[in-house]
Amino acid sequence: MSVSDPISSNSVESKPPAVVWTQIDAANAKVALNGVVNVYSLGGIWTQIQASQNAWLQQNTNQTLTFDASRVSFFDGAGVAFLIAIEEAQQKAGGKFELVGLDPRYQPLLKEFDPINNLFPVPAVKPKRSFVVSTGMAAQNLINDTKGLVSFTGQLSADLYWSLRNPGQVRWGDFVNTAVEAGIAALPIVGLVSFLIGVILSFQAAIGMAQFGAVSFVGPLAALGIVREMGPLITAILLAGRSSAAFAAEIGTMTVNSEVDALVSGGLSPMRFLVVPRVLAGILVAPILTLFADIVSVVASMLTMLIYGIPFINFYNGMLAAVDVEDILSGLIKATLFGVVVSAMGCLRGMQTGTGAAAVGISATRAVVSSIVMIVVVDGIFAFISYKTGF
Repeated sequence: MSVSDPISSNSVESKPPAVVWTQIDAANAKVALNGVVNVYSLGGIWTQIQASQNAWLQQNTNQTLTFDASRVSFFDGAGVAFLIAIEEAQQKAGGKFELVGLDPRYQPLLKEFDPINNLFPVPAVKPKRSFVVSTGMAAQNLINDTKGLVSFTGQLSADLYWSLRNPGQVRWGDFVNTAVEAGIAALPIVGLVSFLIGVILSFQAAIGMAQFGAVSFVGPLAALGIVREMGPLITAILLAGRSSAAFAAEIGTMTVNSEVDALVSGGLSPMRFLVVPRVLAGILVAPILTLFADIVSVVASMLTMLIYGIPFINFYNGMLAAVDVEDILSGLIKATLFGVVVSAMGCLRGMQTGTGAAAVGISATRAVVSSIVMIVVVDGIFAFISYKTGF
């Protein structure tokens, strides 16, 4: 039988060590506690004891570790944590653990952590969903989302009609603030993107048209595409990424902070108080921004065509021949619909915000995605109607 050298937290010979590790043989070891066992006496030896235990556990299986606390004069929470760590390592390795000599007055403290398995739970493995279950859940979520969208649309339509009949009760202060934030503050980014789109669209069209000697038709075609499609679409997508997300974040924060519930408790309608001013602001700023985007894009296209030798007057005359007032009105009507969709989807996702720190971010993301999807849907429906009616 071989006994290893004791490991102590105090090198002074006159003071007994707080913890002593003794390896009796390959299958048995002992941890003996002496005197005061607290965070100070364990600070320098805890890791050493665990290192010795781990090295011993790797030598064999079914080892028995005896934890002797018969010589303890004081035992606090740090001592309990040390005991639990030693026991957990022993059980994890498949060995046996025996506690002897612990004063009965410390038993209640120890029983608070019994069973030890509750302190180190095994991570639960979530079962993988089958394809059928995943498909069913996705379909159910889609149905629920559609129901919420239909209900929100009906309520919003009723409240917009109410705002027309009772204009004095509309929160015009919020309307003005929202219009300024979503409209005037968005002019720089709308102007920059519109200018780039005008340049890129003209360059790409001119490359193809040059092969057929029809570069002079690039200006009228680009202007027609800008006023009917690209201008409203660019503006709507920018509003979706900028204003719709802002609406969802604002209302979502109010939902998380129970401010929306406070409005309901106070007898105020959240739709009329929060949603109607924002939707009205979206209806106002979307066509204005679209008209601004059309002008910037057409000017950018006009400047681009100078590179191909098309003077301003030729571009202008060709644009007047290709673009009618109906084309401009068609784009502005489409932009108005986009403004309703973008603002309404942002408010809807904000009202649907859940709880938790990530809820507002999720709502903002859903608002942007939903707005872009609805923009595409409305654009497709409007294109079909335009094809059938010739408008």
